[in-house]
Amino acid sequence: MVSALMVSTTSSRLYGQARYDLLIHGGRVIDPRSGVSAIRDVAIQGGKIAAVAPRLDAKDALKTVNAAGLYVTPGLVDIHVHVYAGTGERGSYAGDNSLYPDGFMFRVGVTTVADAGCSGWRNFEDFKQRVIDRSKTRVLAFLNIVGNGMRGAKFEDDLTDMEAAPAADMAKRYKDTIVGIKTAHYAGPEWTPVEHAVEAGTIARIPVMVDFGTDHPERPLYDLLTKKLRPGDIYTHCYSGLRHELTDAGQVNPGMIEGRKRGVIFDVGHGGGSFAWRVAVPAIRQGFLPDSISTDLHIGSMNTGMKDMLNLMSKFLALGLSVEDVILRSTWNPAREIHHEELGNLSVGSEADVAVLRLETGRFGFTDMYGARMDGSRKFTCELTIRAGKVVYDLNGISRPEWTTLPAGYTAVGDPAWDALNPNRAGRGAAAKK
Repeated sequence: MVSALMVSTTSSRLYGQARYDLLIHGGRVIDPRSGVSAIRDVAIQGGKIAAVAPRLDAKDALKTVNAAGLYVTPGLVDIHVHVYAGTGERGSYAGDNSLYPDGFMFRVGVTTVADAGCSGWRNFEDFKQRVIDRSKTRVLAFLNIVGNGMRGAKFEDDLTDMEAAPAADMAKRYKDTIVGIKTAHYAGPEWTPVEHAVEAGTIARIPVMVDFGTDHPERPLYDLLTKKLRPGDIYTHCYSGLRHELTDAGQVNPGMIEGRKRGVIFDVGHGGGSFAWRVAVPAIRQGFLPDSISTDLHIGSMNTGMKDMLNLMSKFLALGLSVEDVILRSTWNPAREIHHEELGNLSVGSEADVAVLRLETGRFGFTDMYGARMDGSRKFTCELTIRAGKVVYDLNGISRPEWTTLPAGYTAVGDPAWDALNPNRAGRGAAAKK
């Protein structure tokens, strides 16, 4: 009896003898780590990248996806999100302001995120149990220097709860998940949050991400970037304009230029109130590009100017960056910034996290934190997302057979080797027995 799995599947592949689980054929591969930007086939086996070559034989694969005309990139890495959801706490990023990751990441090609300080050492394990351990998205975390995390001014302005030692201890306890220390939103003029975050980061040997909070003359941006932060530390919201990222003369703050020379990293962190065209345009014209593109995704930013990772990446196309530049800053650069170089690339043997993107052309509008629009002619959309070798999002069904090619009464149209979308209706073994 003809298998309902795939009518073109050979008997050898039905019985698990295929060399590859999945073959992505004919797309333009952009892999910044290797410097590849060319038409390539990408093969996946056992959740890992098995081969990248100009031509691989479809007969060797259990499943082949035609990616002609599309971009094939590493799974996107967004290092500034807020995903500590589920506590029920109102007005809190350790609660209602955050989003469960799986509903928002795969549909835009994001396979890895770093929560940016929603939890501190007091509630990280609750965050881990509620969200990190239950998500298909790979969720990493910057631990807030505030022990209670990002729960509003009452907690985030409490200097007594910014202890370096317990934060560092928690980071070392979960060193595979906690990728950095975060300081954010502090309203006072003291340097304490930054200094204690750097102390914790130094003890745990991880970077610090700084949202510099309220602007005060007692703690100028120049001093933060040239004296307080270490090489490898991250300044997020770099195009906000809220902390003198541009001088009154419209020039990039000299502290940002000197900070970059020292090795400080500059991250977008768009959010709902941290990206303005009037800052980004002149900064980029002066050659000050971001090191990493991140969303600062939360319940507010997703419905205003930011929207999602691909919308944000498309803004940087409108700002004049090349496709390769944008992919670099959305994959390999952020992976290196959080010291997870096994991510953000398509090297053979690496985790098979892949985004298949379409670059649409037309007339599009992109807005900033104030609602000002910039027009653009190109926009990314996500066709297919693969996480750990399995299809987790497929916009137009390009990994699926057309229904008229299947036998009457078909049921299994996937396979557990490559399919995570219909795990209860897929089964190579069941199909092979027919």
